[in-house]
Amino acid sequence: MALQELKVNKLRTFLSLFGITIGIFCIIGVLATVDSLEYKIQTDIHSFGNNTIYIDKWEYAGGDNYPWWKYYKRPVPKYEEMKFLKERSLLASNISFFVSTNANLSYEDNVLNNSNIYGVSEEFNSIQDVTIEYGRYLNESEFIRGTPTVLIGYKNAENLFGSAQRALDREVEFKGKKVVVVGVIKKQGQSMVDGFDYDQCIIASYRFFASVFNPKNCSPVILVQARKTVTTAALIDELRGEMRQLRRISPNQDENFSLNDVNLFGEQVSGFFASVNLGGWAIAGLSLIVGAFGVANIMFVTVRERTSQIGLKKALGAKRKTILTEFLLESAFLCLIGGLMGLFLVWILTLILGSFMPFPLFIAPRIIVLAMSICIILGILSGIIPAYIAAKMDPVVAIRTK
Repeated sequence: MALQELKVNKLRTFLSLFGITIGIFCIIGVLATVDSLEYKIQTDIHSFGNNTIYIDKWEYAGGDNYPWWKYYKRPVPKYEEMKFLKERSLLASNISFFVSTNANLSYEDNVLNNSNIYGVSEEFNSIQDVTIEYGRYLNESEFIRGTPTVLIGYKNAENLFGSAQRALDREVEFKGKKVVVVGVIKKQGQSMVDGFDYDQCIIASYRFFASVFNPKNCSPVILVQARKTVTTAALIDELRGEMRQLRRISPNQDENFSLNDVNLFGEQVSGFFASVNLGGWAIAGLSLIVGAFGVANIMFVTVRERTSQIGLKKALGAKRKTILTEFLLESAFLCLIGGLMGLFLVWILTLILGSFMPFPLFIAPRIIVLAMSICIILGILSGIIPAYIAAKMDPVVAIRTK
């Protein structure tokens, strides 16, 4: 009966649910966009390594008053320090040394300018998710001996060889050194944070890298990953003590190194997007309030138009609960249809924007459930007063009403 009334008054129904449609469109649109962007950024941050501490001379937390001159004078981490920590640390599961620079890659007549050259030690792949698309990862012997074998990024492989798969067992050259490609890294896509660019890189063992470049001038970093049962806070405490001992820093001296917790970046991002979501809720809330008043107004008009019908139904034995339920269902259906229209518009928008946005857009199931729940609750609240008025009508008076 409720759905039939909605079909009869199509124009009035459309005008009533339009406000709900806009409100739900705002809620789902904002939440879906923010969720998609946060997921992309959090994924990029997690690519730095879970529960990982970066030992560097630089403090990664920036700001307007960043004392770069203080960090500039600090000594850079050394490979020997990484080996010392590996022997002494009880809380770390994996420790790796990382250096990076840029150089021109060449294969026959093809040249790639300023490509990333990464030098890594043995446990780097246990901290970083370096997935191999073709070929294999560097083996233990290649790390120990420092052989001229490398991994190449997917985009670099395509640019140099036309096809990524063709890069296997080919020789590329940089800084006058020829290296053999033994593996092609799986395509990663564009990153939203300034992290590892695996699509446009060459990964070599640290020992081979050190035979070509000076590691001190190549932004060396020590990556330390905590054991599964160990918190990063506990690992930082241990590393601080070991590093102070290693560098012979007295208790009254400041540290000349930084322990950067990657997990903190994810927490900061979550806090930022929580604030953005609040702004989205504020905008959508105004639209929903306007829509709710529109639905309530239409329900008052509907009750007035159907007063004689209400009286007839009550005279035939319809209870107050039945009348109340009928109008509440009609109000809830009205809002639900408006919500579904808003959801459909957002879905169309994600298809359009997703084709050229730097990250994929998606609507999480929890957002859909939340939006539909809001529609039902809003519909009930909007229709509760008109439905109550209809339910308590005197059948004799209602039948006489024209």
